[in-house]
Amino acid sequence: MNLCTICARGGSKGVKNKNLRNLAGQPLIAYSIQQAKKSGLFRYVAVSSDSQVILDTAKQYGADLSILRPEEMATDTAAKLPAIRHCVTEAERQTGAAFDAVVDLDATSPLRFPEDIVGAFELLQTRQASNVITGAPARRSPYFNLVEVDVNGVVHLSKRLEKPVVRRQDAPKCYDMNASVYVWRRQSLMENEAIFQPGTVLYEMPEERSIDIDSVLDFDIVEYLMKRRAES
Repeated sequence: MNLCTICARGGSKGVKNKNLRNLAGQPLIAYSIQQAKKSGLFRYVAVSSDSQVILDTAKQYGADLSILRPEEMATDTAAKLPAIRHCVTEAERQTGAAFDAVVDLDATSPLRFPEDIVGAFELLQTRQASNVITGAPARRSPYFNLVEVDVNGVVHLSKRLEKPVVRRQDAPKCYDMNASVYVWRRQSLMENEAIFQPGTVLYEMPEERSIDIDSVLDFDIVEYLMKRRAES
C-alpha cells in the first residue's frame, strides 16, 4: 500500500500565501492533489500543514487525510524530512494502515504529469532502489561553466577533471534537482537522515515540467506555461 504526502506550510517568504494562491483557476496546492489522484498509485493522499485554511482547501480538492503539523516543523529553518515522517506516522495512526512506499510531491511543482509520478515510483521497483529523486538536465555544468570564487577571490571551475573539458557536450551529464517527486521505501525514509543514500537513483524529467515556484517570477512563468499547455 502506498501513501502520497504533500507538505504545504502556511508561511511563505517568496510568494505570500503561495500554496493557496490562484494559479490558472485554482489554488496551487490543488494541482499536486489532482496529479496524485490521477496517478492511481495511492490508497491515501495526505496533506501536512500548520495552516488549517490550507488543510480545509486541500480537502475541498480531494485530499483524503489532513495532518496538522507541529509548529516546530513549520518554521523557516525547519527541515522537510521530519515533516514528511510526521505525516506518514500520523497517516498510519489515523488509518491503521501500514504503508510500503511513500511518495512526496512538492506543492510548488505543479507542472509535473501524473506519468512522472508513476515513472518515478516504477523506477524504485525496477532498480530495487532505496529512494528516487527527480531532476532535469542541468543548465550549467560544474565541469565546464559553473564556477566558484575561492577565499582569495580567484574564480575556478566547481569540479575539475584531469583532462579539461573544451565542449559542454563532452562533460559528464549533470542534473538540477527539481524538487518535484520523491519516492521512498518506508524503511529508508524512516531510518535515514539524508535524502542521498547508497541506493538513491534519479528519474529524469524535462525542463518544461521542472519549475519549482519560489518567487513571483516563477509563479508568472508557470502560469504562462499552464495557459499555453491548455491551448495546445
